[in-house]
Amino acid sequence: MGSMDALATVLGDPARTILGLDFDGTLSPIVADPDRAYVHPDSVAALRRIAPHLLQVAIITGRPALKAVELGGLDAGEGLGHLVVLGQYGIERWDASTGEVVSPPLPEAIIEVKQALPALLAAAGHPEAWIEDKGRAVAVHTRRLADPAGALADLEGPVAELAATHGLHLEPGKNVLEVRAGGFDKGDAVRDLVERLDPATFVYAGDDLGDIAAYDAVEALRGQGRTGVLVFPAAPGEDSPLAARADVVLEGTDGMAEWLTGLADALES
Repeated sequence: MGSMDALATVLGDPARTILGLDFDGTLSPIVADPDRAYVHPDSVAALRRIAPHLLQVAIITGRPALKAVELGGLDAGEGLGHLVVLGQYGIERWDASTGEVVSPPLPEAIIEVKQALPALLAAAGHPEAWIEDKGRAVAVHTRRLADPAGALADLEGPVAELAATHGLHLEPGKNVLEVRAGGFDKGDAVRDLVERLDPATFVYAGDDLGDIAAYDAVEALRGQGRTGVLVFPAAPGEDSPLAARADVVLEGTDGMAEWLTGLADALES
């Protein structure tokens, strides 16, 4: 399936289509400072035009829901009544129609891991690794270091052991190790949306290892008689297991913004 075929699939029945989107690396570029990972402005503009035509637009991210809303500028302007942000892999839910976020209490184990991480990083020889507090999760970033891949390899074992000790889940990514409560992933978020809304088509775009579960869930929908479309915004020179599974491969966040703009144009015409 090419890009035009994917657009045609959505245009066949937009009112019964869900568009699911990862955040980092899909809507926003991967940058050294995660707090400055702003959504591509053309993507935001396109989503405002797309959302009124679809059953649902859902941003599914490991970030806290309100952080994604802030970086996307999603709480201002019109056109996003059919948009939700599912943060912390779907545990949190922010609804654009109400501006409210629903989130369960913070696990005590996450608090303990956050407290233990600085000493662990120092003991592993990488005290300068960046710790990002994500509310119900905590991430260790190595992209600012001289050897990001080497530091990631050094830290993965100790961080995994710390997570396991506290009954938590380790989610590796691009130069990042994220510790979070287990039992819910992006695949669960996809399945929950399907159960709630009963779409005919589910389009999902994502670029990182955390998106594999969502890819699996969308592929499973095809066996249920639904249409699933997988979109991969590839970073330059990236070698990812998602590329071979995707129906549409785009050129990073710029390509994603261009594809969304094309979808908006088609829906409006």
